[in-house]
Amino acid sequence: MTMTTTYSGPARLILVDGACISGMASLSTNQRGGLNGWGGTFRPDEITTDLRNADQGLQLELPYDRVGTVAVTRIRKLLATQVLMSLAGRGPAPF
Repeated sequence: MTMTTTYSGPARLILVDGACISGMASLSTNQRGGLNGWGGTFRPDEITTDLRNADQGLQLELPYDRVGTVAVTRIRKLLATQVLMSLAGRGPAPF
C-alpha cells in the first residue's frame, strides 16, 4: 500500500546562517511499508550567492510554523532570473 500526501504553496528556505528566502514549494510524501520519504521543489523569489551555494543543513518552513529539514539535490535554471531547486526531505514531513 502506498500513501501520498502533497503540499503546494508558499514556503521559506532557511539557510545555515539563518537567512530566509521566500518562495513557492511543491512537495510530496511517499510512504511504503513503514518507510517515510518526502521531497519536491522550491522556486525562490530571489537568488543570492548564499542560496546558490546552499546544499546541507537547511530548513524549509511552511505556513503555521511547520518546519522540515531538507538538502538541495539539484538546481536548474528556469529563466535568466529564476531557478528551481530539487529538495530531499529528512525526518518527518512538515505537511
